[in-house]
Amino acid sequence: MIGMDILQPVVALTIWTMVMWVWMYATRIPAMSKVPDMPPPSKMVGSTGASLREKLPAQVSWKADNYNHLHEAPTVFYAIAIVLAIIGQGDGLNALLAWIYVGLRVTHSLVQATANVVLVRFVLFALSSLVLMSLILHAAISVFRG
Repeated sequence: MIGMDILQPVVALTIWTMVMWVWMYATRIPAMSKVPDMPPPSKMVGSTGASLREKLPAQVSWKADNYNHLHEAPTVFYAIAIVLAIIGQGDGLNALLAWIYVGLRVTHSLVQATANVVLVRFVLFALSSLVLMSLILHAAISVFRG
């Protein structure tokens, strides 16, 4: 189908988001069990990620932070990619840009979840934002052209 190649990176980023979800819980649950004054999950009422942050090692929280980040700017990516697919503009350069966006977001995740070097994260986020702006511009040109 014409314009649908862009849906592949959309699905890839949703898969990556679920990988981060698994990684988050695979590190968070064992870390919670090692905290001496942590009540069992059945006794936790009204707890938030912020309250867990105080008790867990920073490296554990980094995965949760990134999982949350994957629900922020990427939602704009999903919307614009679907628009480009619907209007038949999701192939070629736009599909390539979408894959570049996904690659940058996955790299951002890996940096944040491991070393968490803020400057590196910022550069990756800024580059992914520029790619996203390019996709938005391409969609705007096509949608408002007529």
